[in-house]
Amino acid sequence: MKRLVESAVVMMLAMCIALPSLAQHKYVGVTMCSVCHKTEKQGKQFDIWKGTKHASAFKTLQTPKADEVAKAKGLKVKASEAPECLECHVTGYGVDKALTSALKQEDGVQCEACHGPGSDYKSIPVMKDKAKAEAAGLILAVNDPKLCVKCHNSKSPTFKEFKYKEAWDKIKHPIAAK
Repeated sequence: MKRLVESAVVMMLAMCIALPSLAQHKYVGVTMCSVCHKTEKQGKQFDIWKGTKHASAFKTLQTPKADEVAKAKGLKVKASEAPECLECHVTGYGVDKALTSALKQEDGVQCEACHGPGSDYKSIPVMKDKAKAEAAGLILAVNDPKLCVKCHNSKSPTFKEFKYKEAWDKIKHPIAAK
């Protein structure tokens, strides 16, 4: 009996250690990010995003031109309904809906498309500590085009050469200098 209890205790401890690492980060959506990231102190990052093509990525799929492109590629549905288009024009497309319920597809390519789902790094105490934020899932994709070329590549029917430095200059959003 003692061995059975010891085994049960060991198994419960192992589960307590393993389960948190198995949990997946949830998306919180651009509205949640904007609460902090629209201030001068944060470099008006939300306003910068709103002025980028990422913010209107889904809207571009709702145009007659996008539907023409989709039809030319042999797609049987409108661009705004095609998985081949949505995977790059909507943050979290194809991800388990339990993790993406806070996202709105009309918000296009949101913060978390590049920075990772924010449920575990969104709190101010975590965000104030870069190491903690990164450990909680924050991705700081600076000087790393690998993330960008997941969508900005020849698979896109409207692809033109991707020049990372030029593209980054259009979307960069640093925190204001202290």
